[in-house]
Amino acid sequence: MFAPTATLCLLALMLLGFILGRWRYDVVALTGLGLAVLLGLVPEEQAFLGFSHPAVVTVAAVLVLSRGLAISGATDAIARLLVPRQRGSVQIAGLCGLGAALSSVMNNVGALALLLPVASASQVPAGRMLMPLGFATILGGLITAIGTPPNLIVSAARGELTGQPFGVFAFVEVGLVVAVLGVAFVAFVGWRLMPDTRTQAAGDRDVFEMEDYLAEARVPEGSRTVGQTIAQLDPLIAELDAKIVGLIRKGRIVPAVPRLVLLQANDTLMIEVVPRDLQPFLRTLELEVVDPGAPMTPLLLSDDVGLVEAIVVPGSELEHRTVLSARLQRQYGVNLLAVSRQGQPYRGRLRAFRFAAGDVLLLQGEADRLHDVVGALGCLPLAERGLRPPPAAVDRSMQALGCFVGAIALAAFGIFPIAIALMAGVFGMLAFRVLQMRHAYEAIDWPIIVLLGALIPVGEALQTSGAAAQISDALLGITAGQPAWIVLAVLMVVTTALTNILNNAATAVVMAPLAVSVAAALDSNPDPFLMGVAVSASCAFLTPIGHQNNALVMGPGGYRFGDYWRMGLPLTVLSLSAALPMILWVFPL
Repeated sequence: MFAPTATLCLLALMLLGFILGRWRYDVVALTGLGLAVLLGLVPEEQAFLGFSHPAVVTVAAVLVLSRGLAISGATDAIARLLVPRQRGSVQIAGLCGLGAALSSVMNNVGALALLLPVASASQVPAGRMLMPLGFATILGGLITAIGTPPNLIVSAARGELTGQPFGVFAFVEVGLVVAVLGVAFVAFVGWRLMPDTRTQAAGDRDVFEMEDYLAEARVPEGSRTVGQTIAQLDPLIAELDAKIVGLIRKGRIVPAVPRLVLLQANDTLMIEVVPRDLQPFLRTLELEVVDPGAPMTPLLLSDDVGLVEAIVVPGSELEHRTVLSARLQRQYGVNLLAVSRQGQPYRGRLRAFRFAAGDVLLLQGEADRLHDVVGALGCLPLAERGLRPPPAAVDRSMQALGCFVGAIALAAFGIFPIAIALMAGVFGMLAFRVLQMRHAYEAIDWPIIVLLGALIPVGEALQTSGAAAQISDALLGITAGQPAWIVLAVLMVVTTALTNILNNAATAVVMAPLAVSVAAALDSNPDPFLMGVAVSASCAFLTPIGHQNNALVMGPGGYRFGDYWRMGLPLTVLSLSAALPMILWVFPL
């Protein structure tokens, strides 16, 4: 009796840790795994077997392959070729349809990341474009086994149960119907449910409105700043919460001014400061303002100096850190000009601002380095203000597509298991130099890998300890006397509720053993119950924390927490209502 009770208590503690969000989900998962080993729920020799699980290897391979397709330019070319130019529902439908198609064969977040710059350049209001796009990339993952982690986890659970996992395209019948109906809903109906307050076209917006906060000043002869370094002036600059974001000296542009450079007479400085503090700042540092009516110098944007809007991704290097502790100028050589949260620019003391997932940053620096810096920070580029990925010396798009399609074919025809087939695709991209090793390592979302590797043994303990059987008995007690399809419907609703407050992969790991136990108790085919978990674990449309894509569009779309219910609730009802009869038809009880 100890093992089931201990497993349920441990699972409850882990769920509480996930919901509170005070600790990273990978830390919560590792802590839970450690406790499971200490309590004897997971044998010591099996503690880290989860990291070699085929589902974990497959997730990592999909992430790397997605990066290869992006770097090669293959998906970007497809996006710009296929997205309609018309405004309104037609453009939303085209972009959402393409997002769903891409996410069916690559990582959901990767598909959204590829299309965000395209969406930002469109003439559709950001508040009406980005949430449908985010939801569409989640829906597309339902179509294939590699589209989203829950499908991989459920497929692996079936493999352990029957010796034969779901095939790559075993999800197509159910997933395609749900995805098509869902994309049609968000493209033609759902966006109309969004508030009318955020109606500015995405391609025309400038949420930061920096003009009033930037000024150019000249260092005159005899100024106290002559011969001083930026480091020496820091106390005075910090007192007025200002920032020197660039310098021009004898025609040479320096976007991120080294802290030890000595200022000279006739230097031109670009200053970021609140308008009311501009004159006190100029008096304190004995500077002369440049004619405010004159055109802005190339300090802000030129061939050598670039600007980029970037989104803070969950798990980014910046998440939960303050601007001061991030040391962007010292460590990365870029200036943070502005921050926007939920579509509103932040106008407080920037140094004390604490980054959160979904924040949109306006970064300035050397144009040829900005792309690498955005990647190193774990952010995603949103708008192309002079930012372009570095061009490849040779067009590798065909090699990338060939490696990807070949890997899918190897898995689809059963020549190799899916994990090995996809890793063969990764090796192919490395061999053709589509990817460098550093790109491969950077592409892997390590917190997700750690989460899965740690949770899989805990999920197995849920089954072996008898805890899953206890939960299934309770579920069957609630639905006593009801037909099996009613029990399946209840299981899907519970899974949907859980996935909107947890990571979808964690939800699948927890619910897959429960689905197997419920099917066994009903003496039914486990396939419909596993498929029900797969679909409902991806129905994370009700909250911004239910899926990474929801968090990513929150900032640039200017959404609030409650906005997700407007479109997400009817989409959830539609998805579950369409999925249930399709599951029962394709996978009879």
